[in-house]
Amino acid sequence: MHVQVLGPVRVWQDGEELDLGPPGRRALLGVLALARGRALRRTALVDALWGDTPPPSATNIIQTHVKHLRRVLDPERHAYARSQRIPTVGDGYALRISPDQSDVDRFYRQVQAAEQERQAGRSDQTAAMLGEALGLWHGQPLADLPALVGHPTVLTLFEARRDAVLAYAEALLTTGRASEALPVVIEETATHPLDEALAAMLVRMYTASGQRDKGFAVYDLTRKLLAAELGVAPGPDLAEAHAMLVRETASTAPFASKRHLPAELPAKVSEVVDRARQQDERLAGQVVPARHRSGRRTNALARYEQLKQHLGIDPGPPLWQAHHHVLTAEPAVATPVGTERAPVPRQLPAPPRPFTGRVAELAELTAAMRAQAEPGGTVVISAIGGTGGIGKTWLALHWAHQHIDRFPDGQLFVNLRGFDPTGDPLTTQTAVRGFLAALSVEPSAIPAELDAQVGLYRSLLAGKRMLVVLDNARDTAQLAPLLPGSPSCAVLVTSRSRLSGLVTAHDAHPLTMDVLSESAARQLLQARLGAQRPAAEPGAMAELIACCGGFPLALSIVASQARAHPQFPLAALAAELRDASTRLGALDDTDQAVGVPAVLSWSYRALTPEGARTFGLIGLAPGPDIDLPATACLTGLPIDAARRVLRALDQVSLVHQHVPGRWRMHDLVRLYAADQARQDQPHADREAALRRVVAFYLHTADAADQLLDPHRQPIRLDPPPPGCLPYPLSDASAALAWFDTEHACLLAAHRAAISNGWHQTVWQLTCTLFTFHHRRGHRHDLLAVCRTGAVAAEHLPDPDIHVRAHQRLGRAYADLWRLEEAIDHLRRSLAIACQYHDHTNQAHAHHALARVWEQQGDNRLALEQATHALNLFRSLDDPVWHAATLNMVGWLSAQLGEYEQARRHCQAALTLQRHHQDPDGEAITLDSLGYIDHHTGRHRQAICHYQQALTLRRAIGHTYEVAKNLDAMGRPYTALGQPDQARAVLREALEWYRQLGRGEDAARVQQQLDDHFRDLTPS
Repeated sequence: MHVQVLGPVRVWQDGEELDLGPPGRRALLGVLALARGRALRRTALVDALWGDTPPPSATNIIQTHVKHLRRVLDPERHAYARSQRIPTVGDGYALRISPDQSDVDRFYRQVQAAEQERQAGRSDQTAAMLGEALGLWHGQPLADLPALVGHPTVLTLFEARRDAVLAYAEALLTTGRASEALPVVIEETATHPLDEALAAMLVRMYTASGQRDKGFAVYDLTRKLLAAELGVAPGPDLAEAHAMLVRETASTAPFASKRHLPAELPAKVSEVVDRARQQDERLAGQVVPARHRSGRRTNALARYEQLKQHLGIDPGPPLWQAHHHVLTAEPAVATPVGTERAPVPRQLPAPPRPFTGRVAELAELTAAMRAQAEPGGTVVISAIGGTGGIGKTWLALHWAHQHIDRFPDGQLFVNLRGFDPTGDPLTTQTAVRGFLAALSVEPSAIPAELDAQVGLYRSLLAGKRMLVVLDNARDTAQLAPLLPGSPSCAVLVTSRSRLSGLVTAHDAHPLTMDVLSESAARQLLQARLGAQRPAAEPGAMAELIACCGGFPLALSIVASQARAHPQFPLAALAAELRDASTRLGALDDTDQAVGVPAVLSWSYRALTPEGARTFGLIGLAPGPDIDLPATACLTGLPIDAARRVLRALDQVSLVHQHVPGRWRMHDLVRLYAADQARQDQPHADREAALRRVVAFYLHTADAADQLLDPHRQPIRLDPPPPGCLPYPLSDASAALAWFDTEHACLLAAHRAAISNGWHQTVWQLTCTLFTFHHRRGHRHDLLAVCRTGAVAAEHLPDPDIHVRAHQRLGRAYADLWRLEEAIDHLRRSLAIACQYHDHTNQAHAHHALARVWEQQGDNRLALEQATHALNLFRSLDDPVWHAATLNMVGWLSAQLGEYEQARRHCQAALTLQRHHQDPDGEAITLDSLGYIDHHTGRHRQAICHYQQALTLRRAIGHTYEVAKNLDAMGRPYTALGQPDQARAVLREALEWYRQLGRGEDAARVQQQLDDHFRDLTPS
């Protein structure tokens, strides 16, 4: 299939042209083809086909067109099958064809390939590829569908063709083959008679091919058209081409006074101009498009009246906007031919160099600016937010310089000093007067009142393609009067404030900047330092990047310091940054405008006292982020007040709500916040805040742990301090979700308690985290917490705590198969329990030792320990642990081949566990029964028991044991000759083992799967 839209809409299939039906249907296909695979909503299709006057049944008409097009393009499709050619996508449709099947796609691909050849300096290949691209055109896009002449995508195609023609001619000029491009340049120039770039290229080509008289003729014709239609003289490109022509002529023989145009050019130009004057308002509107003005103001009011008279009707939007443009521009800077024209404002500071990364952000800005081209659009405003030093101004300036050709009428820039070392924001009146001066308004002509100044400013920008960059804004009130009113303008705003008022009232597009990625940070340092030093010290380079945390300002300071001392190794600078307590000082600078602490201080000074206090305390809070209840406890504020302060800090980008309800700081901002807290808040206040938030985590974790394991040994907690309200949890699922969310903060709270010597709190947090760590398989975290918990327990007088600390540490070592250390701590636990006649903890120690001896492979000794535990728990009247030990005895009996005795113990355990509602114990016992059933040939019953265990473990979130359950189920499925089911459970077990980091188990199951696949391969 081949689809043509670069000309009349036509489709061929296997060499035969298809009948597409009436114009409306072909128009729909053309619009879909121009979208190049993108889905278009029905509303967009209605707008493309009918504009502002769609019929009431427009949507039904489109559906009918789509139905018929599907029949033509996909004749083999069943009536109810999904169309592969024009599928429904959401609330719209797309045309799905390969790029080779579309002349539009082939054109763009050829142009892109030609650009790569041009950049490589291969002019011959560039010309060849562009020649092929231009050869795909058979007239105007959708030439047989006049209703789509003004469609934005068609206009974009015209622009792309014009650029391709210029590039094609340039490539042929470079290779000395100018005459080959003359026909296509003549045709393009005739289509766009006011395009000075095309006219300049044509003059250059005539100069290069020795046809100088024709070059002078083209220059004269264009000069007259510019004067007649626009009231301006030729711009720099055309003037330079003419000067070159004069120099070439002067250096050779005198030229004839009579200058001859190519025969086809005057006729085509006359045809275009006549059509502009009498028929086509879009071409008439060429009197104002920016590429024809080259940044000049025009005076075409008389021409407008003539065109209006010729049309005989009120002009449409393109021509009306052209008139409005010249009408509003004339009083300040309109310039007649032959006089000095006012300078075009070019206020952008130099682009940042080097600039790396930010690809997604640049693309987002570009996408937002495309809205300018939409009919009826409003002024496009993009608000770039983020903390100080994150690179907001760099991004805005880089994008502005990248797209400077979009704004030929000028670019305005002002630093509003919203967050500034002086502390005084720029007044709106000062900013607007600066803009008026840049627009060549004499000081005496500037009104005294702000409203009048703003009105004049907006009048001067009306209809112009200008970019306004409002940097470092304080708030919406400061910058709102500086927003243009014309949709032809675009605005970039940068601010540490989120400017929610700008988004709400002016539909600004918000873009919040985050830190650079690791690769972009590396590119930035390499660009500043060169390739040699980073390559020589990769370890130091990695440490520098990690210490800066992707913060652009910090990376720039590091690079500057390294460049200032080229003789010093990067490792020396990395060592200076390694200590978090001195890192901010290392990132300070003698220039107070660029040091990290100084830049952050501008935001800090703008905070209210409560905001500054909260900011500092969050810097001291444990964990990578914090939620609202924890913030309320940290600050001692009511929930509503804490929410308001968090929102205020978020508004000025000192904290960031990275997921709903959770706020975090960049590491360097956190260091700065903690420094400010230590400077501005008394030690007692800081300690009280930290105790409150740690107590919040401890008391909530204790409540959550009781929900996960109601039968655990209790721990005694002191009441929470005033101002600390633990988070209420409804059930075990909510408790597990809270643990998952707060895990990093809980570990940080544990470390904070260690650092402050709060031994009781360290031990209590160790207890509350045990069940969660065990169920989720966080084995290394479990060991780390239990080790510090055992150290803290040594500082506490209660022997019960010593017993339980060694017991938990022994179990943690056992989970990681560090069995000698496990046995050592469990024996210590047992010895202390015996010393104090603590039968409960003796029973627990025997139970844990039984598990370790089983791991050691000594099932007889393990059974002895389990029997001791069983007798003790039976005498203690503890039915839950009695049941758990019954199962242990049953499991170990099964390991020794005593299956009937094992089954009796396990069934007795299951009865107790169900009676006392112990789902964790019940799952363990069901797993044991599954093992016993499988090894006694009752494979179906084994699967039933394993499935019940699996259901319970999924319900309670015991992910570590879920993998083991699935692994075990593979064996009875295999024994029953059900390989598909066996493979399914083993594959799921493999995924769980990999997620849990259980490499040996994963390798073993992978081997099982490989063996199954080999066994099941047909011979």
